[in-house]
Amino acid sequence: MNPFDLSVLRFINHFAFRSTLFDYMAMAIEKFYFTRGLGLICLLWWIWFRNGPDARRDREIVVCTAAATMLSLIIGRLLAHYLPFRVRPFADPALAMHFPAEVSTCKAPIMRSWSSFPSDHAMMWCAVATGVYLASRRLGIVAFIYTIAFICFPRVYLGMHYPTDILAGVALGVVICLLLNHAVIRQRIAAPVLEWSVKYQGAFYVCIFLLSFELASQFDELRKLSEFLWDRA
Repeated sequence: MNPFDLSVLRFINHFAFRSTLFDYMAMAIEKFYFTRGLGLICLLWWIWFRNGPDARRDREIVVCTAAATMLSLIIGRLLAHYLPFRVRPFADPALAMHFPAEVSTCKAPIMRSWSSFPSDHAMMWCAVATGVYLASRRLGIVAFIYTIAFICFPRVYLGMHYPTDILAGVALGVVICLLLNHAVIRQRIAAPVLEWSVKYQGAFYVCIFLLSFELASQFDELRKLSEFLWDRA
């Protein structure tokens, strides 16, 4: 355990169990789809449909941001699998800390078997916040504040991640989104998608709606299926 993680965890954990209302709020924020990222997905939809001289660029950013978000989730899972295993704070008795671990995800055996580094939540939603920032600086600042306050902080407070898990996830998510939104790469990725959106509008928006739902829920169906299979393994 590095001194930075330990000092930050001790400071944050100092406030745990002092307010039942605050603990339940943190647990609710972590569970609800809206506070886990649906609000950020709504911002992407707004950017897609807003009118203006940069409408084409806005839609290119949305397409590449969605791609960066999915890529972040994949890379996050691969890194967690292949890097040295890091037990989550709530499951580490050596810390001698108690977290508001009534969260169902904390109790799930599969959560105990997944390495905490890096945070795929931080990667995904900081990638989205970066895309929003590229399209609108004001909205982007709001998106980053939202991500830190409602997505990243509760996961540290509840003992699901160490601070460095979050910081690494933030950095990786931002970098991935910036790379995919480089002008040359962005145009190459987005061009066929935008062409398809014009030719097959109905099918396109059905697919985008389903993708938005899966991103907002962070593919919870697949996670629950994994937990079901893990329990019976």
